[in-house]
Amino acid sequence: MESLAHLVKVSVPNYLSGLPIPESIGGWFRLGVRDWIALIPPSAMLAGLGYMSYKAFCPLARGPPCGRVNLSIKKDVSKVVDSVDIEDIAEKAVFCRCWRSENWPYCDGSHGRHNQEMEDNVGPLVVTKKKD
Repeated sequence: MESLAHLVKVSVPNYLSGLPIPESIGGWFRLGVRDWIALIPPSAMLAGLGYMSYKAFCPLARGPPCGRVNLSIKKDVSKVVDSVDIEDIAEKAVFCRCWRSENWPYCDGSHGRHNQEMEDNVGPLVVTKKKD
């Protein structure tokens, strides 16, 4: 514990006070090559902390964990195409649009978990038979 206290109270402040940070904007132009090299480690650390903070706290920066939409359905074909005859539909049919259904092409409610994990809002396609 003493080594951590020494690091925080003595080593880091001594290191930071020894960095060649100029007093004015014009001073940046007068820095030498060694001065710029000395500024690389703290600059990289600040950039890394900034990036990790951005990724952690900005929801739009996280994005979806996977670029693919279809993770498991008919992966052996180049394009998934299903057709359903209208005559085969009873009063109503509910089709999956999230690609997570175990009962493809029909919806089994998997979009609820998908929406929660991905902060998405996809739902099923509902087809109803027109009444005469």
